Amino acid sequence: MTASRAPLTRDSLRVKIAVQKVRLAGTEYRVIRPARPLKNGALYRAGVHYEMYVDRTDGRLIGTLWLLAARSPRSLVYLPMRTAPAVGIGEQDGQPLDLVLAPRTAQLRPSRWKRIREHLNTGNTVRELRTASVPERDLPDLDADYTIPDKPKEAKKFILRKDIYAETLLLTGGTAAFREGAKKIFAVTKHGPSAAATGFYQPVGCNYHVCRAIYDWGFDRTPNLSEWEQLHVAFCPQWAR
Repeated sequence: MTASRAPLTRDSLRVKIAVQKVRLAGTEYRVIRPARPLKNGALYRAGVHYEMYVDRTDGRLIGTLWLLAARSPRSLVYLPMRTAPAVGIGEQDGQPLDLVLAPRTAQLRPSRWKRIREHLNTGNTVRELRTASVPERDLPDLDADYTIPDKPKEAKKFILRKDIYAETLLLTGGTAAFREGAKKIFAVTKHGPSAAATGFYQPVGCNYHVCRAIYDWGFDRTPNLSEWEQLHVAFCPQWAR
């Protein structure tokens, strides 16, 4: 994919998706997922932390889907991530997870996710293939510092509710929270490749690899370490095949 080796452009924010609809308990759920399986994107639960690893190509795909979640208030964004294990990153004992981004307006009950996923993966659920894109203005400045607003009402916009159900990390939030998460993922894909090309790159240790933290839930003005860095996104240049 040529765009993955080039600077971030409008084409980098265009992705192939599959759209499916599932009716469950009288409610219809519209689900967006990548049209092709992820190869180089993995998510693990490691104790109280959640570790995501991406390369540049799939990192940009994942980041764009986070931006799409910010623009799709009635849709769930589903990222199957359990089948692409990263190697050499110390996660042999971690629990692989899928990821679901759920806008608050979709009103998803986490307990329903397992049945929704079962319907998605049956042969009789229609998959509508599309090309989706988001405008470049949706992506915030990748190098800007993250600051939670002082006003509680404004700060709430950046908070993601976290649920674990059926081997899936479900994150529920609004536009601001999903765009902030996308910014962190795109920053990793921007700075990761050049860092990995040096002899100093190591898969662990934040002084030696490129990573960002998405820590919008557990909002606390004086967080302890376990609350501060809950979803850690790192660039990983080597993958199992």
